[in-house]
Amino acid sequence: MDGALRLHIVISAVNIRKGGTLTVLRDCLDYLSKQPGLRVTALVHRRGLCEFPGIDYIEIPWSTRSWVRRLWCEYVTMHRISKRLPEVDLWFSLHDTTPRVRARRQAVYCHTSFPFMKSSWQDLRMDYKIPLFAHLTRFAYRINSRSNSYMVVQQEWMRKGLSRLTGFPEQRIVVAPPAFNLPAITGKPAAEPIFLYPSTPDCHKNFELLLEASALLERRLGPGRFRTVITLDGSENRYSRWLKARFGGIPSVDFHGYMSKEELLSFYGSATCLVFPSRIETWGLPISEFLPTGKPLILADLPYAHETAAGARCVAFVPTDDAAALADRMQELVEGRTDAFGPVPAAVPAQPSADGWASLFELLLK
Repeated sequence: MDGALRLHIVISAVNIRKGGTLTVLRDCLDYLSKQPGLRVTALVHRRGLCEFPGIDYIEIPWSTRSWVRRLWCEYVTMHRISKRLPEVDLWFSLHDTTPRVRARRQAVYCHTSFPFMKSSWQDLRMDYKIPLFAHLTRFAYRINSRSNSYMVVQQEWMRKGLSRLTGFPEQRIVVAPPAFNLPAITGKPAAEPIFLYPSTPDCHKNFELLLEASALLERRLGPGRFRTVITLDGSENRYSRWLKARFGGIPSVDFHGYMSKEELLSFYGSATCLVFPSRIETWGLPISEFLPTGKPLILADLPYAHETAAGARCVAFVPTDDAAALADRMQELVEGRTDAFGPVPAAVPAQPSADGWASLFELLLK
């Protein structure tokens, strides 16, 4: 980036506090802090979460307390802040919503895939906040979206979905896949076949599909022929308690609980197969982390999984509501067969796309 331009960039991210979105925020500010000739202002929940030299911070901790406060912050508070700041060349919102601000150009990074999830009554019973959040985000994506020069997503399927949802042109939605520093896999292959599903105890993660398939497979083969390991212990929330009550008596199922990063890397090494049946994801990080092992994966037959697994050598895709199909794929691996597994072709995103922060900001600042 040309240091002589003396551009002023504002990054707004007041709702980001943890997880993958916080990693994106940190990576973004780390990159900008190293670019000469820029003035960078960051609106954040708390600067200690993402502090880098050369960045001017404005903390807004109260915006996360409710959706009403969040909307007030986006469309009233940020407008007032934008009028006080020196002229802004680019206002880049990193968390789904397009604020009402004064700036030469705007862009928004859309992380949340929930607006594209088909909710069920089961979701409402287990955690009403997820279907509610999905509806609110559909609304939030649309508000003020035409003020953006660009919208940014991580995958091609979401570019198409976001364009349909908002009416924003596909040719101005940038696909910017996340960059990963993939860790070294530890652990040795286990003597028994292990099916691993590492994820959080959220109802859209679809743990019940894997557990139903495991119960069916155990009835076919008998106990002791395989082990299914999940990163829940059955005490986390209503959903995990329901899973434990329904499937906790299956000998082949291990409600292992939370794993540290080191323990997870060891399990990647010992597992026979990664199973990832989640009904919606923005990316699906465990898929990317497991790919370097070259071992089989069984994934949800959904667009996000096909894109994340691009380039993998041994993958089977199953419907997210077909436990028998998943049990069939698991049985193949227990019996040493991979008849229904195959490679996933590598794919190059259509333009516009960006392969890092440098190319993304070059595009946003055109």
